[in-house]
Amino acid sequence: MEFKSSRKEAIEKLSHFIEKNLSDYAKLRNFDFGPENRSNISCLSPYITHGIISEEEVIKKSLNKFSFSKNEKFIQEVLWRTYWKGWLELRPNVWLDYLIELKQLRNDYKNNENYLNAIEGKTRIECFNTWVNELKQNNYLHNHSRMWFASIWIFTLELPWQLGAEFFMQYLFDGDTASNTLGWRWVAGIQTQGKHYLASEWNIKKFTNNRFDNIKLNESAPPKISEKTYSIIKKNFNNPQNIENKNLLIFENNLSFEITDFKNDKFKKIYLISNKNENRSIKLNEKVLKFKSLLIKDQEQRLKNNSIDCEVIDISEIKDIENSCALYPTVGESLDYLNSNNINKNFLYRKLDQYSWQYCNKGFFNFKSYIPKIISTFN
Repeated sequence: MEFKSSRKEAIEKLSHFIEKNLSDYAKLRNFDFGPENRSNISCLSPYITHGIISEEEVIKKSLNKFSFSKNEKFIQEVLWRTYWKGWLELRPNVWLDYLIELKQLRNDYKNNENYLNAIEGKTRIECFNTWVNELKQNNYLHNHSRMWFASIWIFTLELPWQLGAEFFMQYLFDGDTASNTLGWRWVAGIQTQGKHYLASEWNIKKFTNNRFDNIKLNESAPPKISEKTYSIIKKNFNNPQNIENKNLLIFENNLSFEITDFKNDKFKKIYLISNKNENRSIKLNEKVLKFKSLLIKDQEQRLKNNSIDCEVIDISEIKDIENSCALYPTVGESLDYLNSNNINKNFLYRKLDQYSWQYCNKGFFNFKSYIPKIISTFN
């Protein structure tokens, strides 16, 4: 469960998974065998989240190994994050409202014993306590365990989903604004109104190979209700015409310039943006901040090895960079900083996002039908 902070490590992880474990992914992916045995899943999400490797890279390598029909479930899982991002881009107020609600709930629950026991892993539910400790130790959880965790948090411990989503973001190496926020909303039953995810004892026992006892859950809880609805806000994801000889800003979601759609463009200088806790609404665990910092340094070194002029700067220094454009940071903390400080930049959007996000106006099952069309654009 070690995540080394380099593109070299990410590529090695990807290659090993495709050669050794991809063939059984669809059959075994839902099993959580524990942190000492993750061979049934790829564990690539911390790298994809930071753009160390891209969805295109992962999908292309998988299709070089097996046909689309054999790879379909894996490809769908890779593109879930693309879908969630697109869905939130069209409804950014979901994120802004979440932060407003979170601020109030932090105050309401700061001395709540049930909440404090949950984040310390001191509940009466053995598996939940194990996952709390695993999350803090490894900064990662199996996707199925994330769903169980969120369901127990919301429906058995009866805690606000917003605080659970914050807890995940604080500790996950692959913490992603869209996937995390919308995933918790989905479990609660407000992302798809009236459709929630209820963890059950039999399901947890089956997919953890009976590793846990004391799994007494509320398995009949109704979905949470939200009166808020969000209309789609139409946005323009077109790239500017002239970007030659401008400075380029790169945020923590695009930390492999050499695989971007803009790798052949000539930029005056590249600035890698570090975003520390003082500028974040959700304060990250020190290990998560260090992981991000090391990934930024790895990108800096790779750029310098290719004789590209670059520098790591704090996000507060962006205002001093003139004649610049930026790889789009997507809805989240970095974009919030730019907007709250009235810093306007010409954004550069990935072709994958430009093409995919048009299909994110409805549910994932609608998006899923376009996946062959989406991957045909780059494969």
